[in-house]
Parts: sequence; structure tokens; C-alpha cells
Amino acid sequence: MRSLSLLLAGISLSSCASAFTGGHRDIFHDEFGHEVRSDHDLRRRNIVYNGQISGSYDFVIVGGGTAGLAIAARLSEDSNHTVLVLEAGDTGDAVASSINIPGNAYYSSLLGSSYDWNYQTVPQDNAANRQIAWPRGKVLSGSSAINGLYAVRPSKLEVDAWGALVPGGDKWNWNSLFAAMKKSENFTAPSAQIEAEGSIMYDPASHGTSGPVHVSYPGYILPVVGNWTQTLSDIGIPFSADANGGDGWGGFIATSTINPANWTRSHSRAAYIDPLPPRPNLDILANSTVTRLIFAAGSPQNNLSVNSVEFAATRTGARQTVNVTKEVILAGGAIGSPQVLMLSGVGPSDVLQAVNIPVNVNLPGVGQHLQDHISTQVTFQTSDDTAASLHAANATDLPNGQSSPFLSFINSATAYANISDLLGDYYTTFQQDIASALSTSASTLVPSTDPTVRAGYEAIYNATVQLMGTPIGQIEILLSLTGTSQSSNKIIAIQAALQHPFSQGRLYINSSDPFDPPVIDPNYASHSADIVMLREGLKLARKLGGTAPLSSAVLSEVSPGAAVQSDDDWDAWAAKGFGTEFHPSCSCAMLPLAQGGVVDADLKVYGLGNVRVADASVFPIQFAAHLQMPTYGLAEQAANIVRAQWNGVALSQPSSVTPPTPTSTGGPKPTDNNTTSDAAALVPSISLALAGAVAVLAFGL
Repeated sequence: MRSLSLLLAGISLSSCASAFTGGHRDIFHDEFGHEVRSDHDLRRRNIVYNGQISGSYDFVIVGGGTAGLAIAARLSEDSNHTVLVLEAGDTGDAVASSINIPGNAYYSSLLGSSYDWNYQTVPQDNAANRQIAWPRGKVLSGSSAINGLYAVRPSKLEVDAWGALVPGGDKWNWNSLFAAMKKSENFTAPSAQIEAEGSIMYDPASHGTSGPVHVSYPGYILPVVGNWTQTLSDIGIPFSADANGGDGWGGFIATSTINPANWTRSHSRAAYIDPLPPRPNLDILANSTVTRLIFAAGSPQNNLSVNSVEFAATRTGARQTVNVTKEVILAGGAIGSPQVLMLSGVGPSDVLQAVNIPVNVNLPGVGQHLQDHISTQVTFQTSDDTAASLHAANATDLPNGQSSPFLSFINSATAYANISDLLGDYYTTFQQDIASALSTSASTLVPSTDPTVRAGYEAIYNATVQLMGTPIGQIEILLSLTGTSQSSNKIIAIQAALQHPFSQGRLYINSSDPFDPPVIDPNYASHSADIVMLREGLKLARKLGGTAPLSSAVLSEVSPGAAVQSDDDWDAWAAKGFGTEFHPSCSCAMLPLAQGGVVDADLKVYGLGNVRVADASVFPIQFAAHLQMPTYGLAEQAANIVRAQWNGVALSQPSSVTPPTPTSTGGPKPTDNNTTSDAAALVPSISLALAGAVAVLAFGL
């Protein structure tokens, strides 16, 4: 299973000026029609179940997911501020066991249900003309409630590259984000038995221990997991002794968002909202789709101010409004946030005019620069037990939806392979070819004619090229033991996922109805480099399956099978099967306005006086990481920025944090990892080459 990130919401204020007329589909009732509460009082969570909310709030947060609930909890720590969260999905109470039991992300998934937005892309030219599913969590906690629970951080080099792309980006360099991610974390070390069985390595100094999000390891592990890092090392991919401290490459057993006290998922609601006492200044309202932002009459054209937010329960339901006295914070994720902006008349003028929405701010970058990780897998038949086979045999059933050490087992063995792991010495030529193709790529692959958007594409492209000359992973390799779509439960899958795409897409609205989904076109594999890197990652996955000690558990390759050998074979096979790794981002990119940016370093939307975006849509580049932990870090830092402004205090910046010098002897390395924070200053150095020839590339851009 791969990962995600998304929404959450709720409410309960003492003075209620208006009543929301939408219903909550997941409230339980007895045979007499009376509401039935669970084993504790749901109202203490600050979630409004009766629809009674105030008519006005200082801060209205649009989206109650991974970022939205974290920001709400932090802003409402200030008793002088009132906070409302509006979430389109249900509370999740009726499906708590599917959410809370980690293994149910694989065995009782909410994907495809009403708790999933069920988005789809448009047909993709380079994916056999397929429409590809884009699941996102439509529930309080958003995608943190339905994802694969990976707690993987980006590397220092990537984060510093982000910070270098925008003026004032020191708020988003590694030192700042590392401190924010640690603030969100409550780390628990694995037991000695699990640590030994899984060959787990970690550095306690890289973790936070007093934050709300529980991060740990499963309470049960399969023997094959213990062979993971050794197998990787035997083919030249070294283990990472500390993947969380800024050097997130090589092989390791990842931490997961698991609470080891009861082996449950630690999602944003469970972490940031449920433990709170009643707060009279915090309300969270579910089943409330934001339909548009309403601007104050007479506010300056280049600094429009929102004075109210419109929302509704259903397409045909009554539209209601709530007033805003300070700010609106969009936290709807990579799809929801740009959609709300466009519905409010903020976005590319041609898109807005086509659906008869008045243009309040012509902001061409809204919905542009869209990026995602693509992924597929090589599968092998095994004679060993897998988590899927044990679960199918009901070997570990528990009554009443309880979790257990076994049900806390999820896929967490991973690796980030750099470009020389994939291409060997040919890597330098490959990088040079990509760099020389910039002009052609910008003129032919950008889904916009706006010059600022093209300038942003070039900035992102250049940063991505520079990162290729470092130890940063270009492909994530994941070991999956929790089952596949193939009929046998005795399957080991090794997934390969592209981490730094050169292809950028866009999303846009083609309807003024907020309940119609936007058009999603990630423009997958439009750049030939992406196809090459995914192909070489799949070859690496096959090689791992045939390498001891992991190979001792492998009987035969099931898919793609022996018929797929040549590069053309691999490309054709992958095009028919790759999908999302569930990590869309960058659609409200933090870039200068002259580069098609949507927000500045303070997360403020250009042209708007009191609207910020704070979710994965603002990342300008993709990370070699799952997006949950950097999104929590983003939310913590966003709350710091907002509170500093409205409480009249300066934003404190952390002291310098330096990750250890890499101990690996293989792959590209920065010349001085202790001092370099600008990715453009990195000099590639190669000392490892994979066996096997690499075909000469024709970019055709």
C-alpha cells in the first residue's frame, strides 16, 4: 500500500448564532430515533453534531484533514482567537475500526467508499490512455485516516532546495521544517525484539517525543522484513542508520503513524483533536462543502479581503455563510484548495471565463505545476507466510474491532535508490541530457501558455536536475507483504515509485458547481526521463527478488514475468499498469508570482489580503518521501506564522541543525553535506555502478 494526505473538521461554541441545516450521515440512532453516543462523549472533541455554530469566527479553515486539524488545534491554543473548521466529509465515527486499525488500510480499506473523494484523472496518453484513480480521504483527518501510515521525512537537500526557490524561504529550509516535524511527533522506539527481527536502525535525537502524532513501529513483524536492508546492501544500496535526520536515502524500515499503546492509527483527528478538552473557541463542522469565498465590497483590487465563506451540505442543499474577521486558511489539499480558489474567481482567467465565474484575481498558477509520484510493482510467488496469508487464515482475529500487534503490521520496508543505483556511470550523461532539454521541455510540455507558469516550470525543472546530482533517491522501492489484486495471498510485491518527476500537469474546473469534481490531468510520463527512471526502478525490483537473502522466500516471478526483458517490453508493460503513489502536490506552488506562484513564503495567496494556503499543494517540488510528515511540519510552521502575526510577536527560527555526514560509499554525494544548503551548489560524485547495460535515451521533447 502506498500513502496519501488530506482533510478533517468539527465545531462546538457556547454562543451559537446560526444552525447548519446539513445532516451527519454517520451519527448512530436507536430504534426510537434517539442519538446513540459511543463509549465517550463525542462533544468533548469540539466537533459540532447539532449544526449549531456561531455566525462569525476569527479564522475559518477550509478542510479538516492532515493539515487543517493540526492548524486548528494550534490556533485555538490562543484563547483570544475563535476557529472554525469546515470539512466536506463525514466525521468518521461510523467507520472508526476501519480507520483506527492499521492493517485495515489493506484488509478493510475505505478506498472507493463514500469516505473517498473517488477522483479520477483524464485519460493519460502515456498510460495506455487510461483514466487513473486518485483516492483522497473525504472524512475528518482526510487522507491521514485512510493512508498506508508511512512516517517518512524528506531529506535536507530537498527541503533546502524548496527554501531557495522563494524569497523569505528560510522559513521553509531544513532547520525550520525539521523543528516543525519534530514538534508534531511523539516517537516511541521499537521493542528490542522488533528492532532485532526487522534489523531496524534509528537515531532518537532525530525524533520528537512530546508532539501529538504517535510515530513508532508495528508490534509484529514478518521474518522476510529482516532480510530487506541486507539484500539492498548486497546489490550496492546501503542501509540508512538514520533516515529521519536529513539523510533520507538508502534502505531502512520506516516509522509509521501508529500508537503503540493500543496499536491504533494516529491520524490528525486522533492526534490533534480527540485528546483536547472542550475549547469554547474551536468548532469543527463536518459534511460542509465550501462552495466559495466571498470578498468584501470595496477592498483594493490587488489586495482583496474575504469577509465570509459560503458552504453547503449537498449539491441541492441551502447555501449558508459564516463571517471571517481575520483570515481564511485553505487546507483542502492538492485538489481541494485550488478548486476553492477557482470557484471564488481566483485563478487562470481563461478557465474562470469558460465557466462564467467573474475574475476577481487573474492568478495563472492556480492548479498548475501539479506533480505526483507514479508507481507499479513486480510480484513474486512465495512459500513463506505473508501478512495477507495470515490474515486470510483468520489467525489473528480479535472481537469488537480491536487492534492487535499483528493488525499493526503494515508495509514499512523501503529504500530510496539514487540515480547511480539506477543507471550506474551512465547517470552523468543522463543528467546532462535532461539539463540540455530544458528549453524544449518548457516550450512543449507545460500545459499553459502563460509565461510566468513556464518560468516556474523551468525553476522547478532546474532544481530537480540539480537534486539528481546528489544522494537523493530518484526511485522509492517498497516491500509489500499485505496482499495484491492477484488471487494468491502468498505474494511478495516489490514496488517502484518515481520520486522526482520532470512531468508537470494541471487541474482546473470545467463547471461552476462546487459539487462537480475538477479536471485532473497530471500529464504523467510526458517527459521521457520519467519513463526511463521508472523502468530502471522496476529492473531493480526484479533484481532484489533474485538476490539473497530475500530470494530465499521467492519461488518465481509472477508479474510481469519472463516475457518482459527489453526496455521496450518494460515501458509497454508499465504504461498499462502504473498508477499514483497517492502523493499529489504543488498545485498552489510556493514560488514568486513571476514564476506562476500562488502563495508567498508566508503562505499568503497573491492578490488576496487575508487568505493563506497551508497543505501539500504549496510544495513547489516533489520530495523523495511520503507527504504525511512534511505536511504535519508545514501545518505546525503555518500555525507559527499566523500566530506570530496576530499575537504581535516575531517568528522564532530554530538554530542550525546539521544532519550527520553520509556514511555510504556508493552513489552521488554532495561535496560537503555539513555546510551546503543550496542544491545548486552540489557537485556530483559517482563511485557505484549497477550491473547491466543502459540503452541510449531519445528524449523526443
